[in-house]
Amino acid sequence: MRNSFANAFYDLAKKDSRICLVVADITAAAGVASFRKEFPTRFVDVGVAEQSMVGFAAGLALRGCIPFTYSIAPFTLYRPFEQVRVDCCYQNLPVKLVAVGGGLSYSTLGGTHHSPEDIAVFSALPNMTILAPCDPAETAAATRAAIDVPGPVFLRLGKAGEPDLTGRAPEPFQFGRVRTIRAGSDLCILSYGPVVKMAVQVAERFEKEQKRSCAVVSVHTLKPLDREGIAKTLARFPVVGVIEEHSCVGGLASQVKQLAWESAAKCRLKTFS
Repeated sequence: MRNSFANAFYDLAKKDSRICLVVADITAAAGVASFRKEFPTRFVDVGVAEQSMVGFAAGLALRGCIPFTYSIAPFTLYRPFEQVRVDCCYQNLPVKLVAVGGGLSYSTLGGTHHSPEDIAVFSALPNMTILAPCDPAETAAATRAAIDVPGPVFLRLGKAGEPDLTGRAPEPFQFGRVRTIRAGSDLCILSYGPVVKMAVQVAERFEKEQKRSCAVVSVHTLKPLDREGIAKTLARFPVVGVIEEHSCVGGLASQVKQLAWESAAKCRLKTFS
């Protein structure tokens, strides 16, 4: 995912001089290295100072730029939270907050590098858009979509080495719409981010052991959430599951449960957070 983002970002930046990158003592991948070499005046490394990273990006946005920030997920969310909330969201500025290692991707590094509450926290902020692609191809599509969002965007990425999950998807990526990436009819799993890999594995196991057809839907846009698309899924399938790498409070599971209640869904709903 990191390479996919970096390459997509570089392609976009070559065509739009407003795009710039602010990092906090970390670089993404080859694409970012190429961008830094080719456009040194549009690349800023503030050092280990995430609050300055976000505040600086907000200032660039006020000057007409489209700034991207890049850091590990907890250092994009928790440390500079006031700057994200006040500088970016309250002013509805087009700052694109790219967070690598969302959820528990950095599992071996302990709690300081985990972000299991990120969707809940950022969902509560006004004007914030949340994108959580599941594989490299969706990451490139989400990066391109982020440019067209007029306000702040939280782009939640995995760490590295995620497999291709959407190459044969029956539906294309569309901002703000859930996407079937694996067809099925007996039950359906809703998921997002790198943990979609687990959802696909579960679907394959169901079909092999239970002889039941299992669909997998990528909910790559978590805010604005495709309430209509999820409601249709709840109405279509007799069994629906939600698998996410997030706290059981405030994530996708909580919102799907609310939608199920509001739409009087008859399906059996199981959530795993």
